[in-house]
Amino acid sequence: MMTAQKQSHVSHPRATWINPTTGKTLLFQSLMQEMANKSVVMLGETHDIAEVHRWQLHVAASIYAFRPNMMMGFEMFPRRLQPVLDEWVDGKLDTKTFLEKSEWFSVWGFLPELYLPLFHFCRQNRIRMLALNCYRELVTRVGKQGWDAIPEAERDGLTPAAPPTEAYHERLAGYRKHDPRASSQSMPEHDRDRFMRAMQTWDRAFACNIVHALNEIPEGDPKPVVIGIIGRGHLEYGQGTPYQLADLGMTDTAVLLTSDEDQWQPEPDRKIADAVFRIDMPEPRAVRIAMPKNKESQKTQNE
Repeated sequence: MMTAQKQSHVSHPRATWINPTTGKTLLFQSLMQEMANKSVVMLGETHDIAEVHRWQLHVAASIYAFRPNMMMGFEMFPRRLQPVLDEWVDGKLDTKTFLEKSEWFSVWGFLPELYLPLFHFCRQNRIRMLALNCYRELVTRVGKQGWDAIPEAERDGLTPAAPPTEAYHERLAGYRKHDPRASSQSMPEHDRDRFMRAMQTWDRAFACNIVHALNEIPEGDPKPVVIGIIGRGHLEYGQGTPYQLADLGMTDTAVLLTSDEDQWQPEPDRKIADAVFRIDMPEPRAVRIAMPKNKESQKTQNE
């Protein structure tokens, strides 16, 4: 595999956007207007960093100012919980009941305070929230057995994932416990293959459920922009979910990411994102207070 060309580091001051391939500063208003004209804008997150979620809210609100016809999709929720998200946006649930009915601590487990401002933004502005995930057991089964071993009726409405690029395979091969800083030798080959299949199931689920939601818009009605709240590992370098969206015919998309470093090293021959924002880090990482439970079955996903 060829080593990506890199330039000298450039300064990346707080509260600025840069083009990650050139290191040049981007104008905020022009960038937001450009994003508002996309079909899908994915805001990559590190789940346990509060400032990233604040940034997601600020970006979503900025795009909303240009294009209030919006939906917001969340990796956190399996598709079977879509009716609960609809109840929340319709004002039928209080916050405590929403967290209970959405099974927050079973399906996700991070502090709800990290995400509640986004949920309230959607409710306040009647922005439809989309449950982008599949039932967790499907990811486990595909990881262990492969896609072809799953009966069609148990695929949660997903189509087969497009084969991963070599670059994606190489990037994920360096993960150890989802840590991209780990070496490529940190996982046995069979574990890497299982992890790839699991990641692709998530990637495809997010893509399929975004496309499903857009296809439900009646013909002739204006299409909303979809904001995707998705882990950055599924988005970087156009791999993962953007790649699966393209396979489904959705190419008018963008990815925005954050950095907390005061220097940036441009990569002119590959694009990690359309733009990168420099955030502050006023708090330590949040602690995951509950691990998602792999208890969902084909029966529960249809209930």
